[in-house]
Formats: sequence, C-alpha cells, structure tokens
Amino acid sequence: MDRLANTVRPYAWGSTTALPELLGTAPTGEPQAEMWMGAHPGAPSCIDRGAGPVSLAEVIDSAPGTELGADAVRAFGPRLPFLLKLLAAGSPLSLQVHPDLAQAKEGFAGEERRGVPIDAAHRNYKDANHKPELIVALTPFDGLCGFRHPAQAADLLDDLDLDDLAPYVDILRASPEEDALREVFTAVLSAEHHAIAGTVERAALAAGRLADKGGPYAEDYAACAGIAHHYPGDPGVLAAMLLNHVQLQPGEALFLGAGIPHAYLSGLGVELMANSDNVLRCGLTPKHVDVPELLRVVRFEAGDAGVLRPEAVDGEEIYDTPIDEFRLSRFALAPGAAPRPLVSRTPQILLCTAGAVRVRSAGDGVGAVTGTGAGGSAEAGDEVTLSPGESVFVPPGERLTIAGEGTLFRATVVA
Repeated sequence: MDRLANTVRPYAWGSTTALPELLGTAPTGEPQAEMWMGAHPGAPSCIDRGAGPVSLAEVIDSAPGTELGADAVRAFGPRLPFLLKLLAAGSPLSLQVHPDLAQAKEGFAGEERRGVPIDAAHRNYKDANHKPELIVALTPFDGLCGFRHPAQAADLLDDLDLDDLAPYVDILRASPEEDALREVFTAVLSAEHHAIAGTVERAALAAGRLADKGGPYAEDYAACAGIAHHYPGDPGVLAAMLLNHVQLQPGEALFLGAGIPHAYLSGLGVELMANSDNVLRCGLTPKHVDVPELLRVVRFEAGDAGVLRPEAVDGEEIYDTPIDEFRLSRFALAPGAAPRPLVSRTPQILLCTAGAVRVRSAGDGVGAVTGTGAGGSAEAGDEVTLSPGESVFVPPGERLTIAGEGTLFRATVVA
C-alpha cells in the first residue's frame, strides 16, 4: 500500500474552514474546495516508493496490470476508473448534468472532428467517459437533485406572486409531466440574461420573505434566496426551483446518474465518481452554458431525490449504486475490536475521516514494494496510521487488516 499525497483544489465556491477543520490545519483564508485522491490527470495523487515522489498516474501507466489487476483492466482499460474526493462547499456549485456513456462518446468524437480545442471555454466534452457520482455527507449537507413533480414546482412559483412567472405556473399545471418540465426548463435557460434578470431578482426577494414566514416550503425558499445571493440575476435560480431541495444528514448520500440535474449548495462530504471531466452546466455559473446540448442530455423525469443510506454487510456499510466503475463503503471502527481483514481483487483507496485508523499490510499484494513513511509504500508487516483526511492506495490482492477507533471509507472497483 502507498500513502497518498493529495492536492487541494482552491475553487471559488470552496469553504475556507471545512477542510482545515477536518485535516487539523490552519485556515489560509482562501477557499479549499476539493481534495483529490486518485490518478486523474488534472491533479493526480503522489506516492513515494523510495526514489522520491512520483505521480500515481505514472505508476499505473507503467504497470497497469500490477497496479490495477487484470479484472479492472479488462473491464475499464489501463487506468484507475474512479476519482475519490473530499468536497467542501461554502457556496453553491454550478447547476449541472452529466451525459451517459453513449452521449459522452458521441459528444467527444463530434468535438474532436470539429477541431474544438480540448481546453476551449465552449468545449462540452473533455473525454469519452460518463461521470456518475456519489456524495456522502460528513456534515449536514444541502443540495439540489432531480426534478420536483410539476404540481409542486407550480405551487412554489405561484406563491411568489409574480406576474412574470404565471405562464410557467400554467404550463406546469396543465401539461404532461415531461412536456411541462422540458418547456419551463428550456424557457428559463434560453431567456436573454438581461430580460430575465429582473424576474430572478424579484423572485429572490419574494422567496426571502416567504422563508421568513415559515411554512412547508420555507427551507426551499431559503435555499432559493441563498442561491440568488451568490448568483444575482442568474436564470439558474429559477431553474433550481424546479428541482428537489435535499438536506442530507451525516452518513446519508445521493447518487447522481446521467441526465439528472443537480447542484451542491453547502456542506462537507466524501465524493466518488467515474474518472471523467464531462459537465454540462445549466446555470449558477459564469462559464459556458450550451442549452441545445444540455437539453439533449437532461432527463425530464420527476421524482424524489432518492436519499441513500448504507446497507451493513458483515460490518461493512455499503452504498449501493448501479454502476461498476466504483463502489463506496465505510467502516465504523470501535476501540478494542479485533483487527478486521480486508482484501480486494481490484485496486482500493482507503480514506480516514474521523479518529485514527491503523492499516497493516499482511503482504502478498502484487503491487507491494518496500519503503515506508509519508507518501511511502508498505511491505508485508508494515503499518500506517491514518488521521482524518489521510489516505492510502492499495493494489489488488494485497492482504490488509484495519483497526483503531474512527471512520474509514473504502473506494474500490466492481469488476
């Protein structure tokens, strides 16, 4: 196993305090949004096997069969198919949606044929992969996920008592579900910014007043007003009111499949996703919004957000998702309990989020090499203690035991 040295991404929406509090470091005053763990080319983790720090991506590229195992390579190719993150939202992220695998392949190939530079601001597809993702709350966590039922969205907009919104209310109440959601979502996002900005601002003021009054939708209106504070006049504020507002408690999760519009608003969580950069933005951002392509990808299906809770299987709490690129589980380790054996035919990343967790290598791992210490790799009989925010990469087949008192998340591959 290899202790990981990971990069923190300073995106503007990041919290200035949540990650430092978890890591036990002093805040810098700057946003610290995401810590990446894995081999994504944008910010790969580093390891040290005795010759100095080297990118985990380079290590995997040099020996994918050893580092990933035959099963994972056969299923997903010679790269780590997932990316694990700690995500700390201090303000809302962009409202966004991800393509399915066929859409990603088609979109990427089309932009390649048209010669769109990979780093162009108007590029939609950075790769040919889909990007399902799972977020597990470590603190109370607010987000938006999937479309509300049109009747409920109509009630929310109607209570704002704005003439500008009356046509949307009528459509939501009179049209079939898919047609209603598509028509209103399209109208909001297609409107000229200067033409709809005033409506958005009036809606935000009305939402703030309704939030203060209380009632069954008070938290939904408060979320709308909060979003508008960060993105004044943005059409995405109205689009957000078509979506389910979700408040996760620690340990609860959301799975975001293809075509599901979503946004994270605030909180700290563990996020696991397929290794892709494909994001189509719907609003709440100064970045490119390609409405026609977005409408090709969005699934206009109403329903509950689908809050996930883990299922305990032999002491391992598993978050069940319908994809194979990753599986996330966690262990709540109690002091004095016997060390728990842990082995997998596929690569793993282990992340501590609370307490102190001892991870001991029993050897027999095809990727185990000598050398220990920060950023180092462990040979048979070696042990590392993980504090909150620390992680290790484990090649397939390596036999481990875990013990201590704390919480350990396990990201691996279903193959």
